[in-house]
Amino acid sequence: MALASELEVIFTEEVPDFPGNLKYLSGYGNHFSSEAIAGALPQGQNSPLLCPFGLYAEQISGTSFTAPRKLNHRSWLYRIKPSVTHEPFKPRVPGNEKLIADFNQSNSSANPTQLRWKPVDIPEDPTDFIDGLQTICGAGSSYLRHGYAVHMYTANKSMDNCAFCNADGDFLFVPQEGRLWITTECGKLQIIPGEVAVVPQGFRFSVSLPDGPSRGYVAEIFGTHFQLPDLGPIGANGLAGARDFLVPVAWFEETPCPNYIIVQKYGGELFTAKQDFSPFNVVSWHGNYVPYKYDLSKFCPYNTVLVDHGDPSVNTVLTAPTDKPGVALLDFVIFPPRWLVAEHTFRPPYYHRNCMSEFMGLIYGNYEAKADGFLPGGASLHSCMTPHGPDTKTYEATIAAGENAGPHKITDTLAFMFESYLIPRVCTWALESPYLDCDYYQCWIGLRSHFRKEECPKPSSTRDSG
Repeated sequence: MALASELEVIFTEEVPDFPGNLKYLSGYGNHFSSEAIAGALPQGQNSPLLCPFGLYAEQISGTSFTAPRKLNHRSWLYRIKPSVTHEPFKPRVPGNEKLIADFNQSNSSANPTQLRWKPVDIPEDPTDFIDGLQTICGAGSSYLRHGYAVHMYTANKSMDNCAFCNADGDFLFVPQEGRLWITTECGKLQIIPGEVAVVPQGFRFSVSLPDGPSRGYVAEIFGTHFQLPDLGPIGANGLAGARDFLVPVAWFEETPCPNYIIVQKYGGELFTAKQDFSPFNVVSWHGNYVPYKYDLSKFCPYNTVLVDHGDPSVNTVLTAPTDKPGVALLDFVIFPPRWLVAEHTFRPPYYHRNCMSEFMGLIYGNYEAKADGFLPGGASLHSCMTPHGPDTKTYEATIAAGENAGPHKITDTLAFMFESYLIPRVCTWALESPYLDCDYYQCWIGLRSHFRKEECPKPSSTRDSG
């Protein structure tokens, strides 16, 4: 990785300074207000004839105007120049052929086999977040406003004099290696491995890499937004707390930016438009449609305290629900450090087939159900009704520990899962990738029969007199 180290030095120099003590607003789903200059927010109305400081009022809507109040997402941005001030969009050259937003037989295929990928190497050529983004699998269509896509990214270069805008859906960032500095129209976010961030549909943002090479995962959802899951019988507290979600504060730049490029993802294709100013010229804003971040170490897990292994749904951080109660377009689930105390119980995840499909990634450490082969930065896909579960080594080690295993704490690990009720189609390049682990199935081949017929009860010799 000598080349990666050299690239890190070169590309780090291009990263603009982020304050060492970024400030955030706290809360999930709140109506926030923020101003970089005192008095920049209009009072008493959203769109006065003349805004303070000669700013332009611009609304960004994440839902239809007539969505019920509790589901309505919108924010008002007060900016130096409106975002409409740009040249016409043109197809980006080169594009990114490995981005998909409409899954069909021409670009992806159904595959019920258990799949696993090894960590992807950082590219040798200069590659920013946009060019390093590749779709692995997904379902549905951004055109129909229903579905999702799972991407992975590898990058070694900060985005320079350009911003990205995803018109297709929300992005959920899960970095695995290297910090991300994300500048948005609402302000700045820093996320490190172990944190996640959501940039909603339509927001313009730029990704810088202060640590050089970076790798991670992105979940994208079409036609809906993430929300906190209902807690049900858990009660009022637990899992991800609303106060631990952080929203950026207003920040702006007003220096001229000749030939600044807006890269728009629309229907999975990339388009570009030029303008002569930074899109991050929002002096103040208010609303509930905002980018946000969350530190996964603040998650409060719930677990079994007597017998049996709980369903993974109890580890849901964020969910994108459907109209069918209890069924998610996409759940974001984590497997954090926690105690295992169940008695008379096979403690790792049980063998199962699921009507949902599960894409898993590993941020650091080892996953409790896979002793070998599932590495940080890697991924696996277990599709609808495809059987999966602990590998042979995990099963045998668990059985060998016997009934007297005692309480055990899982430490130094953080795995996650994107789970959906839609059946994913796997992109062609993912199935042809040199990082595809073609021997994944071998981890279960060693499972042997433990059946002992002598323990079966003997049939009764009494005959039915009737």
